[in-house]
Amino acid sequence: MDKDQEGWTLNVHAVPNLQGPRYVSPVPSGGFVVSEECGDVKVFMSSCKFVCSLSSKYGHQFGNPAGVCVDTEGSILVADEQRRTVHLFPEHGAPICLVSTGLRRPAGMACSSSGHLFVADTVENCVKVFKYWEMALSCARRGLICT
Repeated sequence: MDKDQEGWTLNVHAVPNLQGPRYVSPVPSGGFVVSEECGDVKVFMSSCKFVCSLSSKYGHQFGNPAGVCVDTEGSILVADEQRRTVHLFPEHGAPICLVSTGLRRPAGMACSSSGHLFVADTVENCVKVFKYWEMALSCARRGLICT
C-alpha cells in the first residue's frame, strides 16, 4: 500500500473515459456523480463502474453542467452554467426545473438534509440558498418539467 508523507494510506482509483470532468459529488448509496464539460452528468457505483448518463436516462440536453449534489433521497441536482438553471433528477420520474431565474453563473452546489440548496454564483460573488423541497413539490404540482 502506498502512504503519503503523514502516513495516510492512499487508495487511488482512476475513472477513465470522462470528457472534461468538472464537479463531483458522493451518492448516499456509495457511488458518485460527475459533471462533464461536454454537456453530460455521469453516475458511477462505488466500484467506479459506470451506471448511466443523465442525458441518456432522462433525454435531457444540458448546456454546460457545473455543480452537482445528491440529496438524501438519491435525487441528483445539477447546476447548468450556460442555461443558468438548476434541475432535480429524481431516481424515478421526470426531471424538475427548480431554479430558472436569478442565477447569473451557477457553479458549485451543496444540498442539506433539511432540504436547503446552496448554489455558488460566480458572477454575483455570492452563495444563494433555496428551500428546494418546497420548490420541487410546487413545480411538480404545476407540471414544470425540464425539457
